[in-house]
Amino acid sequence: MKFLANLLDKARPKFEDGGAFRPMKPLFDAIDAFMFNPLSQAKLAPHARDPLDVKRYMSMVIIALLPATFAAFYFYGWRMLPVIMVSYMAGGAVEVLFAVIRKEEINEGFLVTGLLFPLILPPGLPLWMVAVGVIFGVLVGKEIFGGTGRNLFNPALVGRCFLLLSYGGPMGGAWIEPGGGLFGRLFEYKSVAVDAVSQATPLAQAAAETPVITPLGDLFFGNVLGCAGETSALALILGGVLLLLFRVASWRTIGSTLIAFGLMTALLVGGDINTVLFHYLAGGLLLGTFFMATDPVSGPSTNGGKFVYGALIGVATALIRLKTPLVEGMMFAILTGNMFAPIIDEVFIALHVRRLQNEK
Repeated sequence: MKFLANLLDKARPKFEDGGAFRPMKPLFDAIDAFMFNPLSQAKLAPHARDPLDVKRYMSMVIIALLPATFAAFYFYGWRMLPVIMVSYMAGGAVEVLFAVIRKEEINEGFLVTGLLFPLILPPGLPLWMVAVGVIFGVLVGKEIFGGTGRNLFNPALVGRCFLLLSYGGPMGGAWIEPGGGLFGRLFEYKSVAVDAVSQATPLAQAAAETPVITPLGDLFFGNVLGCAGETSALALILGGVLLLLFRVASWRTIGSTLIAFGLMTALLVGGDINTVLFHYLAGGLLLGTFFMATDPVSGPSTNGGKFVYGALIGVATALIRLKTPLVEGMMFAILTGNMFAPIIDEVFIALHVRRLQNEK
């Protein structure tokens, strides 16, 4: 690695002002910062020491996503590899383009978006649709707001929403039958044209005229149709626990989302515990709660606001699932929560300021 560091140091002048490759400086800095430490350092006091920079933060989220990612490979085969690669390449190209235009550094935030986006899609979705979706999500969901740290909505969900509204057929039918056995489909490549199936997902089966409730065991381990990363509740719970242990996800948001969802679902189904457990394990509730509702940029920053934000998402998800024609409500619930997050923060900040004034 020292050889590579020396090589980058020698090449750096070509990417600085006056160098032949100056327009590509954001990309060069991103590669250097990803592989080593950021070049920029504070020169003057005061200094704030914190071991959790953006790169490490995003790395911890990716580590927590690995169980769900492995589950996607296990159940749907190594077709997931080109899906993930296309997501990173297409979305990364948009990130690099805007960094070059704005002459800013490339932020590591897309490392999470590029992996998360394929996990919220049907595993049999054509690769060109994956590219279109992630490009739209990064462009409209983040870059038009000013880039990482300024986006109002979660970019991955914006991309998925666009695909759902534009290509409803493939988004609702590009499922692949999950593999079983010791190695699942780890050593298989599933062809979209041949292997895509049109059976309903567990939530769709439960919402049919003649409801069919998928066994909780299948939902827990993941032997069901669904988006690539949402089917295995076991993998998602493991990832969620890692996020909490790493302290990169707010327990306030997670806890309030799950509790509010459970209470509202129990109210709507008449207190049937088995139905409540079914809705906890089915669909994208766990994936959305652990990895998207906890996005620190598109969610509130105040502690009290996180409780309200999570409760809003949980209640909205239950209402959409059980009281509308849509069988899955997590995506729209989180986007709604993103929209109200700034207002929620403003209210709690105003209450805090008023309380401080009253104490004087």
